[in-house]
Amino acid sequence: MAFIEINNLDKKIKENLILSNINLKLEKGNIYGIIGRNGSGKTMLFRAICGLIKPTNGNVLIDGKLLGKDIGFPPSCGVIIESCGFWSQYTGYENLKKLASIKNIITDKEIEDILVMVGLDPNDKRQFKKYSLGMKQKLAIAQAIMEKPEILILDEPTNALDEESVDIVRNIILKEKERGALVIIASHNKEDINHLADFKFKMDMGKIQPIIE
Repeated sequence: MAFIEINNLDKKIKENLILSNINLKLEKGNIYGIIGRNGSGKTMLFRAICGLIKPTNGNVLIDGKLLGKDIGFPPSCGVIIESCGFWSQYTGYENLKKLASIKNIITDKEIEDILVMVGLDPNDKRQFKKYSLGMKQKLAIAQAIMEKPEILILDEPTNALDEESVDIVRNIILKEKERGALVIIASHNKEDINHLADFKFKMDMGKIQPIIE
């Protein structure tokens, strides 16, 4: 059985069909790459998988459990969708510490290690609001992976990163796959998709289709 199963999924907002008859079966230990223009439906699909929107038709199953009925949200999911809602007055470490306190399953040392892994200093006393765009992106990556989630959903994971940081993040994503996570990424950077994805898809006008090479 697929770990994520999407069946006949439609999402209509007013009279606009944002997602149209999406059918996917996704397995752990794979990276799924999605390319598509702005407005093609990628972000809305991610929101549907995360339980953040209610489908107009169809359903999403997470490990056999019906999203929106059996469970409200995937129980183990790391996410970057658009901008992450960090606290502007706290440091990067303080932000992750507050987020980690919700589940309380990782240690302070693990938070520090994750920050170092993405290229941030856990002892940096700058407030988040003073971070550069690249630093903010690295912190977003850190919060997504820090609790070793079963599902990792990354919308534009290398956005605003320099070349060295792009390589670091790509290697992190590959390690997450090796760990057994189910990874879904969307990127305007085709190199990200070509370098990382085991399976590639294209979205356009709310529809998704595999890219056969």
